[in-house]
Amino acid sequence: MSVVTSTDVLAEACKRLATHEFVTVDTEFLRETTFWPKLCVIQVASTDEAIVVDALAPDIDLEPFFALMRDERVVKVFHAARQDIEIIWNLSRSIPTPLFDTQVAAMVCGYGDQVAYGELVQNICRVTVDKSSRFTDWGRRPLSEAQVTYAMGDVTHLRDVYLALRRQLESKNRLSWLGDEIKVLCSPATYEQHPENAWERFRNRLRRPRDLAVMMEVAAWREGEAQGRDVPRSRVLKDDVLIEIALAAPKTAEALAELRAVPRGMERSKAGIEIIEAVTRGLERDPKDLPKLERERRNGGGGATVELLKVLLRQVSEAHGVAAKIVATVDDLEAIASDDKADVPALQGWRRRIFGAKALELKQGRLALTVERGRVTLLEWQDAEATEQPAAARA
Repeated sequence: MSVVTSTDVLAEACKRLATHEFVTVDTEFLRETTFWPKLCVIQVASTDEAIVVDALAPDIDLEPFFALMRDERVVKVFHAARQDIEIIWNLSRSIPTPLFDTQVAAMVCGYGDQVAYGELVQNICRVTVDKSSRFTDWGRRPLSEAQVTYAMGDVTHLRDVYLALRRQLESKNRLSWLGDEIKVLCSPATYEQHPENAWERFRNRLRRPRDLAVMMEVAAWREGEAQGRDVPRSRVLKDDVLIEIALAAPKTAEALAELRAVPRGMERSKAGIEIIEAVTRGLERDPKDLPKLERERRNGGGGATVELLKVLLRQVSEAHGVAAKIVATVDDLEAIASDDKADVPALQGWRRRIFGAKALELKQGRLALTVERGRVTLLEWQDAEATEQPAAARA
């Protein structure tokens, strides 16, 4: 079982692959010691062949592969594409198009939320994927026969999974349901990691404008350091330390040293000085210019409405054979609970047709939830009137 290690062989293979309607794609990478993922292996398959590319081979130029990813005549099929596309974007500043993500498609077809590749292969192909090489060192050379076999299987089984899911989507007229998710995956903004946006990872942990202001500055500093040094964020500052600094807002080296999570001696280092400077910048921010914090989980009537909407979401998802997560998020439900015209995906397109419209009817008292034979069912307003009519006649 040969591995592609030269540009010429890769170019010839990609030329053949480009003649097909679709190709399946996967990558193997390392990220434990770097900020940016290190691409080690690329796997690509058509209906006729499958290749494994050694991305670390000396002098290999991956441009033929990137050109194939840009070829709009060929559908590129991934499973859980986000990390693979991030790598391709970082290396080539291009995004595979057109794109098909089998994990997204599986959610639309009712296989559950974020179904794993092995589980999907088992369900569709009746094949058990050997995962023994999954966590091996993909940066070590030469690649073992077991690694190559594992890598090849990731794209050969994916062909059958893709064809089966596409048939299901077409038979149910749901191909268009993939649109929003694929649009996000195809947007460069999904993969651009700007330091000034790093605070958003902690949005749910912040309650006060001051905490937000400090977090925005300190998180941006950490992100810039990690990217510049190409090391994991935790090598610069662990998340728990970052949060403690944002909440305590130490303005002096002494105050920084008093924080339990801060490594001993950091307050006297270059990093310590820069952290205090970042805290100071945060405290100087005008609260009026800060982004709005996430809505706190509602209680009272709003919370009760959200809980009812959750039950409705589950019922609708089961009835239509689609994963609940792709129909609506908790944030969507909270927004609908407080605003009938909320600008959320759940109130748009196909999601509105199967769920959003019913959610509004439930809020307005024109739809009820009831239990029949142990299952939640919907009781429309007209149904309720029909049920009450005989009783009124008897009266």
